[in-house]
Amino acid sequence: MSVREIVAAVADPELPVVTIEQLGILRAVRVDDAGAVTVDITPTYSGCPAMDAIRADIVAALAGEGVGDVEVRTVLAPAWTTDWITPDGRAALERHGIAPPHPAGTVALTLSVRCPQCGSPDTRELARFGSTACKALWVCRACQEPFDHVKAL
Repeated sequence: MSVREIVAAVADPELPVVTIEQLGILRAVRVDDAGAVTVDITPTYSGCPAMDAIRADIVAALAGEGVGDVEVRTVLAPAWTTDWITPDGRAALERHGIAPPHPAGTVALTLSVRCPQCGSPDTRELARFGSTACKALWVCRACQEPFDHVKAL
């Protein structure tokens, strides 16, 4: 397995159903001639509390494969956007009951969010902040199930 593949497989600690690559926060992985690894990541929003855990998980994953010289850098520009979530990441979120944001090129106006459980558009926002600051809590009027919705940024 390549260094890139090892890093790309690290799960997001707040959304463990997706990897940091699927979520779009993994920006670059470089290995120099001496074998030192530099990984660039971008937080989903400024001040994201998961960044320390992600950094530690990357270092641990590489250490588990015998790579000890690792630098994980936080890159803030350009800012992360939900457009960076991969199609596989969007599908994984939906499979696990989390409504993904609309893909790039769609109208940003959200009148309703389709329920990831039953598919109904008859939903409403319960709370602007869900289990994490980057998600909102919604409920489906059709099946009565609550669900997280990743906020579009």
